[in-house]
Amino acid sequence: MIMDYSKVLNSKIVSVKPSGIRKFFDIAAEMDNVISLSVGEPDFKTPWHVREEGISSLQMGKTWYTPNRGLSILRDEITKYYDRRFGIKYEPLSQVLVTVGGSEAIDVAIRCLAGPGDEVIIPQPSFVCYEPLTEMAGATPVLMDTKVENEFRIVPEDLEKAITDKTKLLILPYPNNPTGGIMEKKDLEAIAEVIKKHDLMVLSDEIYAELTYTKDKHTSIANIEGMYERTIVVNGFSKTYAMTGWRLGYALGPKEIIAQMTKLHQFCIMSAPTTAQYAAIEALRHGDDDIESMKDEYEMRKHFIVGSFDKLGLDCFEPKGAFYCFPCIKSTGLSSEEFCTRLIKEKHVAVVPGNAFGECGEGFIRVSYCNSLKNIAEAMRRIEEFLVELKDGNKG
Repeated sequence: MIMDYSKVLNSKIVSVKPSGIRKFFDIAAEMDNVISLSVGEPDFKTPWHVREEGISSLQMGKTWYTPNRGLSILRDEITKYYDRRFGIKYEPLSQVLVTVGGSEAIDVAIRCLAGPGDEVIIPQPSFVCYEPLTEMAGATPVLMDTKVENEFRIVPEDLEKAITDKTKLLILPYPNNPTGGIMEKKDLEAIAEVIKKHDLMVLSDEIYAELTYTKDKHTSIANIEGMYERTIVVNGFSKTYAMTGWRLGYALGPKEIIAQMTKLHQFCIMSAPTTAQYAAIEALRHGDDDIESMKDEYEMRKHFIVGSFDKLGLDCFEPKGAFYCFPCIKSTGLSSEEFCTRLIKEKHVAVVPGNAFGECGEGFIRVSYCNSLKNIAEAMRRIEEFLVELKDGNKG
């Protein structure tokens, strides 16, 4: 008997499209001599003192489940870190949940705050998970375009237009993946007035908070007057400490909401990886210098790659956060998908189509500078060749 799996699979899950980021990463994995600027993963190794603490915890036999919310000492260090770096105080016993990466924190927060009949506003371009997670929670995504002329910020007028009587939650993904845009304090204050007026909740994804290249540090919307009690902050260790494979994140917020998120986390996960939690304690206690040294390297690469795109005649908004740039390729006459497909096949350079992050990203590409300066320089040389050949071919 041949099974018809379409009858047994959950149609809501089947209808969700796979990530457009992984497509080009997977193609690159099957090719030789490829320079991948496609995946947002630090090329640095986890700092040795952090790895050493993880190893030590294994040697000491610390391999049991931890409390559902995470080790109490880790939660304490997370609250100290947010107070020290961003000036926000949280109570470690009731306002912190340690999760399996920031991704789980986003999923659990959306599922606890939005359901059938609710609308979730998602600014785009933005990371690929927010829309499908909203759909899988049974809520309705409302996509709100951000524009390069506004440096990909959310502006109050556009936010006001997106709100209906069904709006429950705003996703705030800054510093932004894929654009590198940020929201400064004055920008947050402006949209906070709209958020409070309509009594909305906010999920502030701050995974790139430490990678902010302006003279002022990242400002969390939880630090804006009247927003602390209506904001869930999501962060983690992957980008800040080059700990992607350790799979550790966290959520901060009102104790009433964290309690419900913990309940969901308890039933679907139990607890985050124990070894990773011990390593994270060390990162928080002694990793501030690691943050600064990695950020300095990213900033140097950023200036090089943005300058290179400008020399090639491709307009490129200068990112003020994260580790991506988002050049416009409309002048080539190719769609984002065509540009990326031809670039990887003809020049073995992998980047991601801008429309993978929302339809308003069409005409752009996302380029990660999580690679060595040597590899980035070679990739830019190949891109220049590609553009010259493309122009000559159009003439022919």
